[in-house]
Amino acid sequence: MKVLCIGDVVSRIGRDMLFKYVDDLRYSCNIDLVIANGENSNHGRGMTRSCYSEMTRAGVDFITLGNHTWGAKEIIDILKNEHNVIRPLNFPGKTPGRGSAVITLSSGVKVGIINLIGQTNMAPCNSPFEAADREVERLRKTASVILVDFHAEVTSEKVAMGYFLDGRVSAVFGTHTHIQTSDSKILNEGTGYITDLGMTGPADSVLGMNKNIIINRFLTGMPQKFEIANGRGQFCGCVFTIDESSGRCTDTERIYFEE
Repeated sequence: MKVLCIGDVVSRIGRDMLFKYVDDLRYSCNIDLVIANGENSNHGRGMTRSCYSEMTRAGVDFITLGNHTWGAKEIIDILKNEHNVIRPLNFPGKTPGRGSAVITLSSGVKVGIINLIGQTNMAPCNSPFEAADREVERLRKTASVILVDFHAEVTSEKVAMGYFLDGRVSAVFGTHTHIQTSDSKILNEGTGYITDLGMTGPADSVLGMNKNIIINRFLTGMPQKFEIANGRGQFCGCVFTIDESSGRCTDTERIYFEE
C-alpha cells in the first residue's frame, strides 16, 4: 500500500494546493491513504469547519493537528463528531478529542494513526515517548500498519523518535517546522522516516507568513502582527510504500511542487 503524507497546510493557498495536486497524485502514484496536518489551515492558525470540509473534499482522508489545535473554536465539535481528525496524543489527560485512531481501508487493511507533539521549545505536554510507547503496543493488537505524525520543533527530538519507534511502526513523519528535509529514508528495522514533510502553502513566505513583516521584525526587534503571505503556492509531502502484511516500509519518495 502507498500513503501520501502532506505537510502543514497553511491558509487558502495551502487548501488550493490540495485541490490542485491530491487527486492527480492519488491516481499517478496509486495512493491508498492521504493524511495531512491541518492545524494551520485556517489562515495560519487552527482549523475551522469550512477548512475541514475543503480538505476532505480535496481528497484528504485523515487529518492530524499540533500546537495550534485550539486556534479555531469549532475544533472541539470537529474532534467530537468527525472520526478522521485527531489531536496530539500527549496533550493533558482531560483534553477533548482523541490522539490516535484505527481506520479500515477499502482493501480491508487496518491502519493505526498516532499524532504526537514534542516537548522541546513547545508548550508543556506529557512525554511523547512514553505516550507513543503505550499507544503503539495497544494499536499493534488490531492494526498491521501504524503511522505517526510527530509535530515537534527540534530535529534531534524528531530523529530520536524515529529510532525509538523503528521496527514498531510503519512510518514516522515530522511536521511543524514548515521546511521540507531531504532525509526521507528507511531506518534499520524497516520504519519509513522523514524529519519534516514541509509546508503546503505560500511559497514566497517565511514559514507561510508575509516575508517583509518577518524581515522587519528581525531588523528592528519590535513586535509585529504576522500576516499570511499571498502569491504562488507550494505542495510538500512524502509517499511511503508499506508492505501490508509485515507493516514494514519498503520505499519513500519526497514530494515537492512549486507554482
